[in-house]
Amino acid sequence: MRDDSGIALTHHETPIHMKTKPFLSLDDLKRIAAASEAEAATHGWNVTIAIVDDGGHLLWLQRLDGAAPISAHIAPGKARTAALGRRESRGYEEMINGGRTSFLSAPGLEAMLEGGVPIMVDGQCVGAVGVSGVKSNEDAQIAKAGITALG
Repeated sequence: MRDDSGIALTHHETPIHMKTKPFLSLDDLKRIAAASEAEAATHGWNVTIAIVDDGGHLLWLQRLDGAAPISAHIAPGKARTAALGRRESRGYEEMINGGRTSFLSAPGLEAMLEGGVPIMVDGQCVGAVGVSGVKSNEDAQIAKAGITALG
């Protein structure tokens, strides 16, 4: 079997066994975003919703009417932090508030504030949702509502 570049993926004598992993589809992104938006609308919250893949790359950004412009920078940062750390961004905020200020210099992590939630499928992180615009615990509530829509 060959890929488009012509590199052999299997050798006739020894097959290569690669692991597979789940990933977020466009349909998944739409479901997460719609459920997150519905949760925000239920409470009259104007927020920005960001969804990233497992490497922290932005897949979806949605700034609701009335959301502060800065939230379009903070939400992706929260999502990226949750995806790369494989845990809620709240954990970093708690560590920093608890005196471990060295986390402020952690490479690749930004927006270490509550509101970023990883999306876990079969024990693997496939991405994360970050929300910004209201109180941090409410941001997290919106993100979790979106993730719940995946079933």
